[in-house]
Amino acid sequence: MSAGTRVLVLNAGSSSVKYQLIDMLDGSRPAAGLAERIGEPDGRLVHTPDGKERRERRQVFPDHAAALRAVAEELDADGLGLDSPELVAVGHRVVHGGRRFTEPTLITDEVLAEVRRLVPLAPLHNPANISGIEVARGLRPDLPQVAVFDTAFHATVPEYAARYAIDRAVADEHLVRRYGFHGTSHRYVSQATARLLGRDPAELNVIVLHLGNGASASAVAGGVCVETSMGLTPLEGLVMGTRSGDIDAGVVFHLHRVGGLTVDEIDALLNRRSGLLGLCGDNDMREVLRRSQEGDAAAALAFDAYVHRLRKYLGAYCAVLGRVDAVAFTAGVGENAAPVREAACTGLDALGIAVDPELNAVRSGEPRIISAAHSRVAVAVVPTDEELEIAQQAFTLVQTAVR
Repeated sequence: MSAGTRVLVLNAGSSSVKYQLIDMLDGSRPAAGLAERIGEPDGRLVHTPDGKERRERRQVFPDHAAALRAVAEELDADGLGLDSPELVAVGHRVVHGGRRFTEPTLITDEVLAEVRRLVPLAPLHNPANISGIEVARGLRPDLPQVAVFDTAFHATVPEYAARYAIDRAVADEHLVRRYGFHGTSHRYVSQATARLLGRDPAELNVIVLHLGNGASASAVAGGVCVETSMGLTPLEGLVMGTRSGDIDAGVVFHLHRVGGLTVDEIDALLNRRSGLLGLCGDNDMREVLRRSQEGDAAAALAFDAYVHRLRKYLGAYCAVLGRVDAVAFTAGVGENAAPVREAACTGLDALGIAVDPELNAVRSGEPRIISAAHSRVAVAVVPTDEELEIAQQAFTLVQTAVR
């Protein structure tokens, strides 16, 4: 194996750090893991070396620095330490890049300051991302650190689609516009769909449905994102596990003026106690499906509302694209919940979208076509791999910088 082909991918959340060590020579994962419950008394680190049983350690992680030091220790125990000459970069997932960061970016003090300036746009995510960057830079100050932004892939959305119809001066002053999220996944899946179909991404129009606990849709024309469902924040768009998705802004005023809720209470309601959870008390689609199949009316309503919103966006994005070559389902729900895929596509024959029930029912971790033989549009299940996408972008940037 040649030296200098590995990238450590870090995804620092508010109370966790996910990581994967990826060898870009062959795509292998020498190690992966998760440090969770940071700041809580029952911290845990699960570390899985390639081809070996996973190791678990219980430890209090007072902050991200402690968690990342523990991750470094686990990697070192397997001979994969951060001082390895085979490690060429650390790739960081950063949720919000605003309008400035539309490409993978080498992290400098100036870049970090700008990411910090964007914290008001992503108060739950960017601070954690910043912590991960600061700790990693401290552990290996000589190693290139690369930020890959969730919002970057959506930076190509046309201005008329990115603008909200509010006073322009107010919007510009407060950076209010559609940014979109899950961009790393949408980029990876749109390109992987093209590979699955044996097509050039530049020739393909794809609707990508990233359906996890958070959910978003994108319309990708010739490899370029032209519309996406999430907006200024990840709250807009599809019905999600705990988020409402699209809602009349007047609801906020009504809950404040008539219901007496504070702004923070409304924020918590719409982000943490809405969506599937708000409609039926469960945010896990597996439970929603089980209860619905057993005749639970609240779960059936939640499922129907979830699918109805999906179908609305499918139809809207067919109009946006004009010609649709493929619809790709991805992420936890999209990859595993066959009833969601079937219900979302049922009755869309006029749009050229139809699913084969037998193909749809097959469980597999591989990319696959599930559309009916008569469907003009290819319907696919394409597992996402955001870590590989981050690693590839970081590796390419570092290699280019070296040249």
